[in-house]
Amino acid sequence: MAGFLLRRFVGAVITLFAISVIIYAVFYVAPGNVAQITCGPRCSPAQVHQVSEQLRLGDPLYVQYGHFLQGIFAGRDFSTGTSVLHCKAPCLGLSYRTDQQVTQLILTKLPVTASLALGAMVMWLILGVGTGVLSAWRRGRPTERVLTGITLAGNATPVFVIGLVLMIVVCGTLGWLPYPEYVPFSDDPQQWAWNLLLPWLSLALIESAKYARLTRASMLETLADDHVRTFRAYGVSERRIIGRHALRGALAPIIALNANDFGSMFGGAVLTESLFGLPGLGRELVHAVDVVDLPVVVGMVLVTGFFVVLANVAADVLYAVADRRVVLS
Repeated sequence: MAGFLLRRFVGAVITLFAISVIIYAVFYVAPGNVAQITCGPRCSPAQVHQVSEQLRLGDPLYVQYGHFLQGIFAGRDFSTGTSVLHCKAPCLGLSYRTDQQVTQLILTKLPVTASLALGAMVMWLILGVGTGVLSAWRRGRPTERVLTGITLAGNATPVFVIGLVLMIVVCGTLGWLPYPEYVPFSDDPQQWAWNLLLPWLSLALIESAKYARLTRASMLETLADDHVRTFRAYGVSERRIIGRHALRGALAPIIALNANDFGSMFGGAVLTESLFGLPGLGRELVHAVDVVDLPVVVGMVLVTGFFVVLANVAADVLYAVADRRVVLS
């Protein structure tokens, strides 16, 4: 187990290193005046030249990349167009739009996106896996056809459509819930959950459709295996076969898909956060792209890549818990 975790840790570090190289190449090596973009539109030619010197754009690429890594782990000085500020480690740069450290900006927005991702993940797993299990159990019956139609409709409907319908009906017409407004968990846990219920449900209804289809397909494949036919021949009940054997054998692809979805949610919940006015990472990324705030964009992409890699490492460990056939060695 320790050896497996060590190998996965080393693999994660190598993957993150490769991601950083690609991100640096895309944002800092691509054609264009990188110093002007990084400094911002408020900078004078002298300040743009100063930023170019700080980024060492005249040095070889490997020296520039090393300076980029130094900024992440050890900090460095940055020009913001009005002054030169020192960014302490860990540092992803300074936003020229707000003169704020990107690390602090991300840490401020992270609780909002983490709350959205965690709650939505729980709901889409419950809805998706539950619907998939029921469809596989009732295969060939009207229940399966109805559930299959619902999942197809959910998969084809954009999240902003479902979100708008839910707000109009639940908040506007029925008045059951307030219009979403983020409340920190530490301030009021009940209001935190109450205000995030609609965003969670909107994301869960979209994401659960593919989990339902994947669960159904995986379970039908598992139910066709020889060992399941043996259980039936020995008189094991269908409910026990579904719950203890078929579902457990079908969890591996669900875990893999959930790891990617959960990690991507830390930068990909743009529509949901914008629709419900949640001040999370996705909404901040949209603002940064809109004004070409390069340090913030780079920081957001790096953080999203980190969470995707971290979620996949956790998924590899969960494989052995969900499926006894998987051995960590």
